[in-house]
Amino acid sequence: MPMDAREIERLIRDALPDAQVTIRDLAGDGDHYAATVVSEAFRGKSRVQQHQIVYQALKGQMGGALHALALQTSAGPTPEPDTAKGYVL
Repeated sequence: MPMDAREIERLIRDALPDAQVTIRDLAGDGDHYAATVVSEAFRGKSRVQQHQIVYQALKGQMGGALHALALQTSAGPTPEPDTAKGYVL
């Protein structure tokens, strides 16, 4: 049984509450999705580590109910240094 896009988004948000999540059904078949996930939890992590976090959030659904997921992840924009105070906000 295919996985619903709302369920994918819910699982990701449960694991990463601050995440901005966009899910697209690539083939209209409920099996092939693209996800863009932006979360501060990814900051300082490699792309592989970021993807692993998302796969863990999907609780074993990859390769089963969810056949394919094209994944783009990021921590969002890099904070600008506060030069007056000498640290990053």
